[in-house]
Order: sequence, then structure tokens, then C-alpha cells
Amino acid sequence: MTEPLILNPRQPADACVIWLHGLGADRFDFEPVAEQLQESLPSTRFVLPQAPSQPVTINGGWSMPSWYDILSMGADGRTIDKAQLEASAQRVIGLIEAQRDSGIDPSRIFLAGFSQGGAVVLHTAFLRWQGPLGGVLALSTYAPTFEPSLQLDAGRDNLPVLCVHGSRDEVVPRVLGRAAHDFLAARGVPVRWHEYPMGHEVCLAEIEAIGQWLQERLS
Repeated sequence: MTEPLILNPRQPADACVIWLHGLGADRFDFEPVAEQLQESLPSTRFVLPQAPSQPVTINGGWSMPSWYDILSMGADGRTIDKAQLEASAQRVIGLIEAQRDSGIDPSRIFLAGFSQGGAVVLHTAFLRWQGPLGGVLALSTYAPTFEPSLQLDAGRDNLPVLCVHGSRDEVVPRVLGRAAHDFLAARGVPVRWHEYPMGHEVCLAEIEAIGQWLQERLS
């Protein structure tokens, strides 16, 4: 298993963002974004894990960095390998615990994920991790395990979330990202929605909004 890329801040770390990349990308994908954010978050560590390479059904069975297999996809959702999703969630929990054990208060640990990585962090934060967290950044993503009848455990309804999506996203339709937002909002979670005229990507205005959102919670 490839070790995460760890970007330590200029000052002693008292906060951490664990940031998962999307399907087919790698741990270096968001390194420039993390470095840019550290300019205004001088005591925040960024941990960028690497997904294992494994076959992805919708991509012809080719092996690529993937947090879980996607078996099929449509306008209304994705069919996924839930066992692989659970394995990825457990890995994220291990990263949270490592940062906690290094001395960072879990209430200052944030989970961020783009696309497939976002699905993992939403599942981890709301359905698997039992302790406090600082918040979740759900970027151009969806929530395949948010079932309509699901009720959140006590304390999950105060976990802040920033959902960001492109209005022209051709990979993860906007409606799927909005469904994840609406699921959380209906359960009283303090969730924000930001939308940009972009495809399946990250833009400068989004990075600036992420930085402001993190600063609000770390000040």
C-alpha cells in the first residue's frame, strides 16, 4: 500500500485535512491545491492518500487507482462494490486516528474528497466514524450509501459540510451532488451548496471558497 503524501505546514500543525482524489488519479492530484490553501492555513497539515490500483468494471475492467469498483452508472446513481467502499472507509478512519494520536484534536480534522473520493468521505464521516470531526468537503461527488430511510446517529447532525459541484459536470451529474446535499439538509446537518459553471473539475473560485470555509472553522 502506497503511503500518503503528507504536506506539513510552516507552523506546528494543529489541524489536518485528509483529502481523497478521484477515480484514476493519484495522491499528487491535489498537491498544488493543498499548497495553495496552506498559504492562508499556516498550521494545517494535508494528508493525501493514494487509492489502490484495481479493476474498474465501467472502464472495461482496466486496473487504475480506485477507492471502489463501479459496476454500473446512470443518471440516477451508481452501483458500486460496497465491500471495497467499506475498506476505503476503514483506511480513512486509520488516517484520522493517526492524526489524532499525533496530537491533533479530532474536531480540527477535516475530510475532503473529489468525485469517488467524496463518496468515501461522506460514508466515513456520517456512517462509520464515531468521534468528532471538523467537517467534510464534498467536491463534485455523490453519496451512494445515503438511503432515503437512513437516520444519522446522534451528533452527526452538527457536522458541517461544504458541497461543491459544477453545473456542467458530465461525469457526476449535478442532480446526484444535490441529492447528497438535500439528504443532509433534511436531517438538520449544517450543509452549504456552492455551484460553479464548470465540468468535472476544480476552479480557482472554488479553492478560494474552500479556504474561507476552512478558516471559519479553524479560527
